[in-house]
Formats: sequence, C-alpha cells, structure tokens
Amino acid sequence: MSTRTLISPAALARPRGRTLYWICFALVVTLFTLAFLGPLYWMVSGGLKTTQEVVQTPPTWVPGSVHPENYTRAWEVMDLARLLLNTAYYAFGALAFQLVLDVAAAYSLSKLRPVLGKAILGMMLATLMIPATVLVVPQYLTVLDVPVFDRNLLNSPWVIWLPSVTNAFNIFLLKRFFDSVPKELLDAAAMDGAGPVRTLWSIVLPISRPVLGVVSIFAVVGVWKDFLWPMLTLPDPGAQTLNVGIYSLATSVPENVLIAALTIASLPTLLVFLLFQRNIMGGLTAGGLKG
Repeated sequence: MSTRTLISPAALARPRGRTLYWICFALVVTLFTLAFLGPLYWMVSGGLKTTQEVVQTPPTWVPGSVHPENYTRAWEVMDLARLLLNTAYYAFGALAFQLVLDVAAAYSLSKLRPVLGKAILGMMLATLMIPATVLVVPQYLTVLDVPVFDRNLLNSPWVIWLPSVTNAFNIFLLKRFFDSVPKELLDAAAMDGAGPVRTLWSIVLPISRPVLGVVSIFAVVGVWKDFLWPMLTLPDPGAQTLNVGIYSLATSVPENVLIAALTIASLPTLLVFLLFQRNIMGGLTAGGLKG
C-alpha cells in the first residue's frame, strides 16, 4: 500500500519539487521554533539585562552586558526556595489524592458498573463545560465554612488539595484506559480468588503506568501553574505558592529581577515536559493492549 502525502513521490523526485519542499519545510520549522522558543529566549535574556536595558525602547534582542547575578538576587530577595517548597508540597499532595480517589472512581465506573454509572459519568463530563471562573465563588464560600465540619480551610493545604481531587478529565482518561483492559485478565484474577481491590492493585495498575504518568503530570502542573485560586485562599505570605508570591513582591523589585524570578518559576514545568514528553503522548494515545 502506497503512503498518501501532500506531495507525490514523483514530484519529490524532480529537483524543482525537492527544492520547494525543503524551502517550505525550513520556513515552517523556523516559524514554529520562533513562535515557541522566542518568548522563552526573551524571558531568559531579560533576566540577564540591566534594569535600564529591560525598559528601554526599542528593546534589545541581545543583552549589552550579561548580569547573571540577577538570578541570584531574585532567589534571595523573593525567597524563591520557600515558595518552591510550598508549591511542591501542594502539588504532590494533590497528586496523591488524585491518584487514590480518581483511580478508584474510574475503576468503579469502568469495571464494577455501579447503578446509574453512565449518568454519573455524564454529569462529571458536563462539569468540563463550565468555565473555571464560574466555580470560584461557590468554591470559596465552601472552603470558607465547610458544611458539616464547620471549618475554615483558608491558608491550609486542604484548600488546594480538596478542589483538585475530583478531576473529571483525569477520571475520564483513566476510565477509557481501564475499559481497554481485557476482561479475560479480570476473570482469571477472580478465578484465583482475587477481589476487586486486589485485582486493581495487582493486575490493572501495573499495566496502567503510561496513563498514570500522564495523570500525575497533569495534576502537578495544574497546581503549579494555578494563580487565581491560591491568591484568593492563601493570603498568608508564609503559605503562598510560587506564582502568588512572585506577584505579591512584583512591585518591590526591579524589572530585570522580576523577569529572572519568572524564569526560575517556569523551569520546573519546562523540565517536566522535556523529561516526560514521550510519556505524555504515549499515555494520551494509550487505549488498547497488545495480545
């Protein structure tokens, strides 16, 4: 079977067609590279400039003089070590809750087939259609005075962990993967005397590592990049996340130091993507098992 492409093999065989193909290819790659890497370069180089060079018009593409001490100053003045630890604590706590509760919910909907399971899943997916800003006020009123428990969760880790637990997209992603697990595996485990929990732990989870990796990355990055919710619920400077802490100190430091702090804040998520990009694509496309 021949592969269908935009340009036929016969056209590529001609010198003119080959030249046009490579010119178009180089232009597209260059444009996409500039679109994605240009802002990153601008941010990194801005942290190396002087304050006058950052604000001058027209801007300079290459720093006139390099000042790496701006990054050291940003780390010390803005107390980025504490903010990073706070954010990591919130992010990995949310990850732990999501892995336990979202996996249990997805496995129940996929394999245990509860009554009204499809209706429950449909209502979960319907929440994805609701803009996040619409939910801010009811969520804030809830954590301000939690029903039944009558507790104020502001400035506590629970105010970040609890709203992030029931992630409808992650539940749907996990359920789709669990649906692809062959029924024969579960039947064999049941014949050996394994209950639903033992089957989930010993059979399903070991073969679900790709999708669990994707859910983990989404959970960590979701908390790491969030700004509005932590700003509303973590007013105490000692409990603030990285983004909120930098925002609160933005007016007290020069522009070049602020840009250096933003660069440092962006590095963890960039490293996560570069290190686990194969896992992200593999987990998103995982939907079947080879026999």
